[in-house]
Amino acid sequence: MSLDTATVRRVAALARIRLEEEAEVMRLQAELNGILGWIEQLQSVDTEGVEPMAGGAPGGGASARMPMREEDVVTDGGIREQILANAPDREGDFFAVPKVVE
Repeated sequence: MSLDTATVRRVAALARIRLEEEAEVMRLQAELNGILGWIEQLQSVDTEGVEPMAGGAPGGGASARMPMREEDVVTDGGIREQILANAPDREGDFFAVPKVVE
């Protein structure tokens, strides 16, 4: 499959890509035709007998799910002094900021 310049301009408009010069249209046309060429090549690969994979994990299928993350725990991080060392001004254990009134 090969795209003509009108189709490339339409795809660029849908993707909101501004093509101002004819050289840009030709470059994008070559790139898109190259991508479509790779897709055609992949479609010609014989996949008979190859088991589908889920998420790229070994074994595939529902048994290869990613592990669930641990429960979220709220902490102060235990590095209060390191964080407050970045403050331009502080009052005790807090950042001091100027008063804002509108």
